[in-house]
Amino acid sequence: MSEIIWTAIIALIGTIISGIISAIMANRVTVYRLDALTKEVEKHNKVVERTFRLEQKVDDMDGRLTRVESSR
Repeated sequence: MSEIIWTAIIALIGTIISGIISAIMANRVTVYRLDALTKEVEKHNKVVERTFRLEQKVDDMDGRLTRVESSR
């Protein structure tokens, strides 16, 4: 085989290997970012739940205060 064919084959192998490595690395980064985003969403959901409970307690206290004021 001539040198041009060998050079083309080596270049093709290098391209395939680098493409595979790039895809693997991109997948790892995507998984890492997705995990980080999932953790942030969980934190946000906990804050929303706590806020909802606090709002319920405030509404309950407001109702109690209204009843106390109206009974005077």
